[in-house]
Amino acid sequence: MSELRDLFRRNLAQTSPAPLGLEVVRAEGAWLYTADGRRYLDLVAGIGVNALGHGHPAVLAAIESQMRRHLHVMVYGEYVIESQVRFAARLAEVLPPPLSRVYFTNSGAEAIEGAIKTARKFTGRAAVAAFEGAYHGDTMGALSLAGNPAFRAPFEPLLAPVLHLPFGDENALDAIDASVAAVVVEPVQAEGGVRIPSARFIGRLRERCDRTGALLVFDEVLTGLGRTGRLFAMEHFGVVPDIVVMAKALGGGLPLGAFAARDEVIGTLSHDPPLGHITTFGGHPLSCAAGLASLEEIIRGNLCENSATMGEYFRSSLKGFEASEISAIRGIGLLIGLDFHSAEFAHRFVANSLSRGIVINWTLNADTVVRLAPPLPIARPEIDFALAAMRDALEATRAEMAQRKRRKG
Repeated sequence: MSELRDLFRRNLAQTSPAPLGLEVVRAEGAWLYTADGRRYLDLVAGIGVNALGHGHPAVLAAIESQMRRHLHVMVYGEYVIESQVRFAARLAEVLPPPLSRVYFTNSGAEAIEGAIKTARKFTGRAAVAAFEGAYHGDTMGALSLAGNPAFRAPFEPLLAPVLHLPFGDENALDAIDASVAAVVVEPVQAEGGVRIPSARFIGRLRERCDRTGALLVFDEVLTGLGRTGRLFAMEHFGVVPDIVVMAKALGGGLPLGAFAARDEVIGTLSHDPPLGHITTFGGHPLSCAAGLASLEEIIRGNLCENSATMGEYFRSSLKGFEASEISAIRGIGLLIGLDFHSAEFAHRFVANSLSRGIVINWTLNADTVVRLAPPLPIARPEIDFALAAMRDALEATRAEMAQRKRRKG
C-alpha cells in the first residue's frame, strides 16, 4: 500500500466500509487517470458536477483570470463582485420568468436549506411536503425531506412537520393544504432510480400549490444545466416553480449552489431581520467565474442537444443487451438508469464495470438501479467503448452469480 493510500485509510473520514480508492493523478475530458497507470471512463461526471468533463480550457482560463484579480472578499450580497453579479445576471436570462433573483450558496444541500427558510418566512407556514424516493442532500433540513426512511432514522428527530407523498401519484396531492409552506420535488428523481414523472403529474402539482398558496420548489441540483437534454428539466414539463435550486454542474467543477426566485419571494431574506440568511463562502468569486464560463460553453457548444442525441443513442444501444437481469432502462438526456431485478447483481455489475475501466454507480434510494450520467460532450466512440466494457461486465456478473448459486445449491 502506498503512503498516500495508507494516509487515506487512517486520516480521511470514510463514508462506506469499502471505498473505491481510485488514486486519481490526472483527469481530462471524460477520462480519469490513476497512479497505477490505468484510465477510467467517468460515466458519473463527479456525480453530475463536471458537465463539460474534466479540465475544460475555458473553465481553467476563467479560474486563472479571477484568481489573479482576487479570491475571497465578502460574498453574501454586500460587495459588488463582478463574477458573481455577471453569473447571477446570466442565470436570470436563461431561467424562465419570473425567476430573476439568485442567492448563491456552497452546495445543493445548503441551497435546499435556503429555499426552505425562504418559503417558511414568505408564507408564515411551517409544514413542507416532499416525495418518496427523493434525495435533497444530507444537512438536517434537507435530510428531513429525504424519501428513504433508512437514511432519516439514525438522525431523528428532524425538521417537522414534513409530509412524504408517493412520487407521481396525482391523488396524493390532496394532502397539500394551507399548512404547507413549500412542496420540494425533483423534476426527475435521480437517486430515486431515474424516475421520470408524467407532465400531467407536474402540472397538477403546480395547480395544487397555486390553490393552497404553497410555494413549488424544483430541485434541479442534478438535472440542471443540460443533463436532461434541456438546460433545465422543468422545460420538459412546461411548468415554472416558485423557487428553483441548482448546484453540482453550476460551479463548473468548483463548489457552488444557488436558489432562485422572483423578487417578492427571495426579498423576504433581506429584512425582518436583515442578514437573516447569510453565507461566508457561498458564491465565491472563483466558483462563479468557473460556473459562468461553463454555462456559456454549454450554450455555445449546443451541449443540451448533444445530451439529448447521445442520450438516445446510449439508451437505444443499452436495450440491445437483452439481459433477463434488467427489468427496465429509463432515461432522459444523459441521465440513464439500468434497473436490475437484484441489488446484489447491480452492485457486482458496477464492480465488474470498474475493473474494465468504467466508473458508474448505483442510486442511494433504489439500489437495484445503476445510474449513468457522463459529461455532456461525450461522443459515440466513448459511448461505444463503455457499451463494450459494460457488455463484458454483464457477462462476467452473470457467470459469477451462476457460480455462487451452484455453490449454495
